[in-house]
Amino acid sequence: MYELYGDIINIRRKVFSEVARFAYADEPVAKAMGEAIIKIVPGEVANHRDSIFKERAIVGERLRLTLGLPVRTAAELGVLADGIDEVNVGVRMYKPPLVNVIPFACEACPTKTYEVTENCRKCLAHPCINVCPVNAISMKKTKTEIDKEKCIRCGKCKEACPYNAIIMYDRPCAVACGVNAIGSDHLGRAKINDEKCVSCGMCISHCPFGAISDKSQIYQLIKSIKQGERRHLAIVAPAFVSQFGPIVSPEQVFEGIKKLGFDDVMEVGLGADIETIKEAMEYINEVPEKIPYMGTSCCPSWAAMVDKMFPDLKQYISDSATPMIATAKYIKKNDNDAKIVFIGPCISKKLEALGEKVQEYVDFVITFEELMGMFTAQDIELSELEVTEKINDCSSLGRGFAESGGVANAVKNVIAELDPGKVVLYEKANGLHECVKMLRLAKAGKKNGYLLEGMACEGGCIGGPGTLASLARAQKALKAFKDQAQYRTPTVNPLVSNDK
Repeated sequence: MYELYGDIINIRRKVFSEVARFAYADEPVAKAMGEAIIKIVPGEVANHRDSIFKERAIVGERLRLTLGLPVRTAAELGVLADGIDEVNVGVRMYKPPLVNVIPFACEACPTKTYEVTENCRKCLAHPCINVCPVNAISMKKTKTEIDKEKCIRCGKCKEACPYNAIIMYDRPCAVACGVNAIGSDHLGRAKINDEKCVSCGMCISHCPFGAISDKSQIYQLIKSIKQGERRHLAIVAPAFVSQFGPIVSPEQVFEGIKKLGFDDVMEVGLGADIETIKEAMEYINEVPEKIPYMGTSCCPSWAAMVDKMFPDLKQYISDSATPMIATAKYIKKNDNDAKIVFIGPCISKKLEALGEKVQEYVDFVITFEELMGMFTAQDIELSELEVTEKINDCSSLGRGFAESGGVANAVKNVIAELDPGKVVLYEKANGLHECVKMLRLAKAGKKNGYLLEGMACEGGCIGGPGTLASLARAQKALKAFKDQAQYRTPTVNPLVSNDK
């Protein structure tokens, strides 16, 4: 989550912790939801909106999404717990879409617009007027003015103004979306085009009104754990380091997860190690003899973007499994009856786990934010937990998958081990805007011979929408975690050898 938006983050995490609390307590859901709203938005005076009733209605929709229920418009509001029987179960429940705009939380921000500010000096040269190709700018009494009906938003006036008096502003969620999936409804509010959306969650992180949210599985997960019928194993993405406070060790996080009712915990970096070797061999055997370049990533939003925008390039994207899938498969070989829960920074993993070839391996997906809600609900103070065991499931390179460039770096290093004479050109794209540009160049034949890595989130997984820490803090902690790894590369990880 975008760390600067403190009030939004605070509300989101209160919602997660309240849902987790009444799930663990087995409270009647309808009653618990009503009580949770008053607890999260107490009193009679609104703090963030024009009405406390509006604030509570928005929190109510957040609670519904966290339970897996559909979001509603103001015209559809009725019984808060409507539909609860369908999701009051101990198995994963999902009805699309994953990412939702809460309509009455959206302030209908204006779309891309150029505006003349008070800094305009009515200069004699008036270059803004001169460069406008559609004569949309005219001189008025105190400053120039842009006719919004004529303006084609080319930006030439902004570039020409010697006083920087012209600004451009846009809807934050739309700016953050790398696949142009944000449009407007009949009231000018943000509306997500599900045909284009790849569920990266960047719109969630960048909306300053907190009007966009995803559906959660924490309620059903807790119900499943409490049923106690099967073992629950957590597999944790390497981006978890630093997410739960600067004095909390990785080992304390794993111990805390066990105290939530999980039977065991494993690093998803193991799956990264397994797939790194496979992708290294794939590159060695196929580039450039069979395919001109190879795309790689552990990001399902990248894969969805390729499917939707560049379907003709799918043949050049590695078909190796993501670390989540590879780790789950590794566990299932020895414990086929276990329920596997992926914990990470990514919301699009929730959709990846629903894939036809994946759902038998991964049962639930939650984010670090949602996990924190579970810790809070159970009053688990991670920094106070005593641990003795060290985490040692994967290599330093496998842990590096969490940062932009980490996947390509791992594959490149293993290629150097397996085929020292092989020359590897590689490039990373940081965020979906860059991913789209990179693949357009690849399609034009300008990336032949390359290993191309795409990540939907700025900074990689450590910048995902389900994170808790700033990017700078996460990068520093990840480097330390990588340095602590017993194995430098996947080729010396004995768990990988045992998987063959």
